Amino acid sequence: MTHEPVTAYELVVSLRALLSAEASAEAPGCGAEPGDLEQAVWLRLLERLTTDGPPPDPPGWVRRAVRTEARRTRRTARRETALTGEPADAGHHDPERLALAAARRRALRDAVRRLPGRCPRLMEALLSPGDPTYREIAGELGISQGSLGPERSRCLGCLRRLLTREVAAR
Repeated sequence: MTHEPVTAYELVVSLRALLSAEASAEAPGCGAEPGDLEQAVWLRLLERLTTDGPPPDPPGWVRRAVRTEARRTRRTARRETALTGEPADAGHHDPERLALAAARRRALRDAVRRLPGRCPRLMEALLSPGDPTYREIAGELGISQGSLGPERSRCLGCLRRLLTREVAAR
């Protein structure tokens, strides 16, 4: 039995629904429009087809490409946001401001550790500098990706109540 090579058109047609679903799932987490993620992945696929040919596992390649583009979008947004703030000499590096910021971060981390149930692990994952995707966090915690949003909302509510009590007690 021989397999005829798939044309680029057939490959695009076969991946369209998967790419749309993956981009729609990742877009809210990175602050991008699903269409922008799709366009970036189509461009990467076109570049790959012209240089290396079709990927050996097209569905797996699409999933990885969407996650990669979502991470790239998040990193770019963080860098752009950081550059649009106040001028560099606005006193952000004075010792008092740095000490207060460090104290706030310690207080937040301490409060997160006192949360009930899975909340400490979930909040640590969300605050991670590695910027994991919802899919990665769900896999690490052993829960479904769809339950992360409601779980996150519940944990943030607990954290808000905990911090409100502490601030009021002072």
